[in-house]
Amino acid sequence: MNDFQKITKILKDTDASFVLLLCHRSADADAICSAYALQGLLKRFMPNVVFEVGCPQGINKPSKVLLEHMPITVNLKPNIESADVIVLLDLNNIEQLDEVSGIIRKSGAAKIIVDHHSPSPETTKMCNVCIIDQKAAANCELIYRLYRQAKVKPDYNEAKALFVGTAFDTRHFALANASTLQTIAKLVDAGIDVQETLAEFALPIDTSERLAKLKACKRARIIRVDGWIVALSHVSAYQASAAKSLVDLGAHVSAVAGEKNGRVEVSLRCTRQFVEEAHINLGTDIAAPLGEFLGGVGGGHAMASGVSGTGEIQPTLKQCLKLLKTKIANSETKKEQL
Repeated sequence: MNDFQKITKILKDTDASFVLLLCHRSADADAICSAYALQGLLKRFMPNVVFEVGCPQGINKPSKVLLEHMPITVNLKPNIESADVIVLLDLNNIEQLDEVSGIIRKSGAAKIIVDHHSPSPETTKMCNVCIIDQKAAANCELIYRLYRQAKVKPDYNEAKALFVGTAFDTRHFALANASTLQTIAKLVDAGIDVQETLAEFALPIDTSERLAKLKACKRARIIRVDGWIVALSHVSAYQASAAKSLVDLGAHVSAVAGEKNGRVEVSLRCTRQFVEEAHINLGTDIAAPLGEFLGGVGGGHAMASGVSGTGEIQPTLKQCLKLLKTKIANSETKKEQL
């Protein structure tokens, strides 16, 4: 039984009439496009079932532009309690949904997860079906695989959504691997114009984001750890963009923290060289334990991850540096033993 058959079996076994496709906090294009494309695929086989894309913790700025250009409808206040089946998309830990996570835990709905991040044991344990592939560069890749398993070709808008979601999550394919490029080739064959589509969703950098990047650089603390350059900083917004800028400027790994609604949030970024030679996965080795330290949640990819919890900026960055030093030291010790 392939993954697509597992999903449809759950829907049939539960006699589902309402299926909720849930995206993570501040939902990005990869999450929303995954939900939209999966919705379209499942409706072909179950036209009488109501499918809804839910973003209870809001969407990010690029996604707002996405919704202006694509026929995608999202509910920012989905009725989770009424769902017969809940599908978690691009979401490896329900704690990312903050207070909504409690409602999901209490829900008697069957649960399915389709994700490309390091899995959270608690979240996967509560799911009836787990479709997880950490090697996939974007969640949209996993949805395209479901189309292939179902022997269905995505229509133009579905193909466009899968293309855009993949493009955004791979930084316009800079993080793409062989399977990603194979998927993109298939989507182009479906009629997607690469240059036109990328231009359509290109976002100008506004002044506040530019200032955040510059402030992060000005405030950055630079530390050398066994030859690796670590940059730590803090800004009130655009932490992810600022962290990426620090790596682009020369840091091997960066962490940028900020406070929002009484919580501390941290974005981490690193180079591919750091992952391959230091053998450190930011999502599992740094973000996850840092999230536990803050009594919150942390996770993501090897080269890009995030953390949210309760605490203060400087102690949080101090703990982040401590984790990095420990992991780097362990990596160096292993090299010496080889």
